[in-house]
Amino acid sequence: MNLPLGYQQFHKESFFNYQMNRLHALGYARQADIEKAAGQIKTQADYVQAFTQLAAEAKADGRLKNAAFYLRAAEFFTEHTSPQRKAIYQEFHKTFYEAFADEGITRHEVPYNGSFLPAMELEAAVQPAKGTILLFGGFDSLIEEFFVIWKFFAQAGYPVIAFEGPGQGGARQLYGHAFDHDYEKPVGAILDYFAIEAATLIGISMGGYWGIRAAAYEDRIKQVVAWSPVYDWLEQVPGFVQALVRQLVKFEGFMNATIRLRMRLFPILDHAVKQAVFMVKGDQPMDAVHWLLGMNKHHISSHKVTQDVLLVGGENDSFQPVKLLRKQEQALTNARSVSTRIFTKAEHADMHCQMGNLMLAMSEIEAWIRQTVV
Repeated sequence: MNLPLGYQQFHKESFFNYQMNRLHALGYARQADIEKAAGQIKTQADYVQAFTQLAAEAKADGRLKNAAFYLRAAEFFTEHTSPQRKAIYQEFHKTFYEAFADEGITRHEVPYNGSFLPAMELEAAVQPAKGTILLFGGFDSLIEEFFVIWKFFAQAGYPVIAFEGPGQGGARQLYGHAFDHDYEKPVGAILDYFAIEAATLIGISMGGYWGIRAAAYEDRIKQVVAWSPVYDWLEQVPGFVQALVRQLVKFEGFMNATIRLRMRLFPILDHAVKQAVFMVKGDQPMDAVHWLLGMNKHHISSHKVTQDVLLVGGENDSFQPVKLLRKQEQALTNARSVSTRIFTKAEHADMHCQMGNLMLAMSEIEAWIRQTVV
């Protein structure tokens, strides 16, 4: 498996640039195509248009894997309230499974709260098989886009089950589940459905928070990888700022107006607020704030985690900084073991989720799983 090495400068706007690097690092986009799109993009609407066009061109050329990932890129910045968003998602979904039809993916609908959660299974490519890995993404990810990650672990000899929890991907778009921070619920449903008694859990991006939370309440999880940890968003700032935030959230009308103003100025905030509101089926910016503050040091229940834990971060991760990793490390007082790995710029892996050197990150995570398996 060969993946691109290095974090590129595709766009001057850092959030657009990170999303383009994420697309590039996952291995199913051509660098020249991304550079072409980057030159046309000034706004989120431009982003949608540029990657929709690239997808059409890739389809016309028979490059379905490229087309699927370009559709995902377009869907990412499509307005959440627009019918176009679900249409692009459905086209991405169809194109992805057509493009990857020969990869041995088995799709499942896992019963959950009167409907289903989508799950995708890959058999271990090496026998005898090692322990099962459950893998899920974070805030604004689709599990299909991380296919290269679950394929890596399957090729290393692990049966892999990748799934989306409530509020995420198909669980929200296809089955209507609103988000729930109590992630032991979807994890438990997956374990029940597949009759798994022992598994490793890997949570990617904000999934690092939900993975720790799930492990705290689900003893069938034997190892957990937080790639990367959150612990508590407010722990990034001084105590007096935390107190101020807790006071401000009481003034919802003022806060809604303030957030809407800032959303017009900052694409990353605009995306984050709209995504969170969509996930929880809300209608006000403050719904996103309450959702975010729900990810805190009390709810995560770190003291209840008794498994082996690996915390993975990047020294220049601006989304989930190392400070939060260190806080999470200190809170895991009853874990069987706690290991940390902070990747550096010299390794081309200092950015969020190691986009720039995924091979290095995956290899080291796999080595840790192999060494700590019970």
